[in-house]
Amino acid sequence: MASKYRNKKTFVDGVEFDSKREALRYGDLKLLEKAKKISGLILQPSFLLIEGFTDCQGVRHRPVRYIADFMYQDCEDFGLWTVEDVKGVRTPVYKLKLKMFRHKYPKYKFFEV
Repeated sequence: MASKYRNKKTFVDGVEFDSKREALRYGDLKLLEKAKKISGLILQPSFLLIEGFTDCQGVRHRPVRYIADFMYQDCEDFGLWTVEDVKGVRTPVYKLKLKMFRHKYPKYKFFEV
């Protein structure tokens, strides 16, 4: 069955990526890491946006998280952490979570590929 956004799962270094584009970006980042331009590459970092809670009616709500594609330290930019997301389609949910992420984590650089 074809995926909703026509992306094709791809494996690189034993890691499954949601699209060929994301896998290609991983390859680029690995080369940058080898060249010491970036360090500490993390795949699928998760950021808590809203903690889980129970409302006044006793209904439990799960935490809301934003899961990016990559995170790394930029060695050429004073070691600042950069968060990257490879996007083909910017859904309304993605836009909302990105806004919440930027509000809660203002010290991270964000880059969309």
